Amino acid sequence: MTVSTGLSLHLVTAEGLPTDTLCAIVDAAVDGGVTIVQVREKTASARELIERTVRVSDTVAGRAAVLVDDRVDVVLAARDRGARVDGVHLGQSDLPVEVARRLLGAESVIGLTANTVEHLTVAAALRAGTVDYLGVGVIRPTATKPDHPKPLGVDGFAALAARTDIPCVAIGGVRPDDAADLRAAGAAGVAVVSAICGASDPRVAARAFREAMSR
Repeated sequence: MTVSTGLSLHLVTAEGLPTDTLCAIVDAAVDGGVTIVQVREKTASARELIERTVRVSDTVAGRAAVLVDDRVDVVLAARDRGARVDGVHLGQSDLPVEVARRLLGAESVIGLTANTVEHLTVAAALRAGTVDYLGVGVIRPTATKPDHPKPLGVDGFAALAARTDIPCVAIGGVRPDDAADLRAAGAAGVAVVSAICGASDPRVAARAFREAMSR
């Protein structure tokens, strides 16, 4: 995956789904245009998350990038199993991104959550290439993350994105009809959970986002 062209549509996996169900959703969503699949499962054991990541990687089969939320150790373990796992998305309280970059290597994709001006200031001080993209949100209230910060809306996202040269991906309650506005506001991509994982047809849902982002 070329980072500059591959950020347009992230699928962040819904938690608690049976792995077979999740892989069917991932398969359809990638067919519909998802460019990055981020495996997120906060309550799974390391062993369970490794198995889930390997299964998702096998399902994606190189058609999109595969990232793991939070867990650099799981990325390394899944790679040791022969899975193609492209990198990690880290939150502000996770492993420092500088350490993750040393562990994962220069070719890995590393994303970082950044929801405030202070977060952007810290990211700006990092060595170039430490972080490939910033996840900025939430855009709208979302049940996926009940402890989320105050929603930014499109205007709030635009204000933060204008402060950094690092590509910004909008996340949190994003709907297809937000995508074009977010693109115009400076978004390199959007990230969604329930809008695809909860859709009756994940392929069609993903295609709607991709089409909206390209308008």
